[in-house]
Amino acid sequence: QVQLVESGGGTVQTGDSLRLSCSVSGRAFSSYSVAWFRQAPGKEREFVAAISRSGAAYYADSVKGRFTISRDNAKNTVYLDMWMLRPEDAAVHLCSAGPRFSQQRSDYSYWGQGTQVTVSS
Repeated sequence: QVQLVESGGGTVQTGDSLRLSCSVSGRAFSSYSVAWFRQAPGKEREFVAAISRSGAAYYADSVKGRFTISRDNAKNTVYLDMWMLRPEDAAVHLCSAGPRFSQQRSDYSYWGQGTQVTVSS
């Protein structure tokens, strides 16, 4: 069983930065791709960024150039560094793990509970 716990969310102002962390416990963390998704009230869950087992990264167009995803296999942790935050970035941010490097929700088998990011204008 794989468990994921997110942390680092909070309330910031437009233009501020945050670092989210996703701590993964269980089997063979280094064998999984990990992705961040986000969901705002009344909206569909949307892809934010993903990182492969080898460290390749892929981003949604809406965050490209502002967010960076990284992983530390020694600490079983994936990070999402977010800069120049905008009100439209406000959402519950969830991390997920799966065997495939993808932006599709269905490719990720394990999910955390999420951490809230609020951006005030």
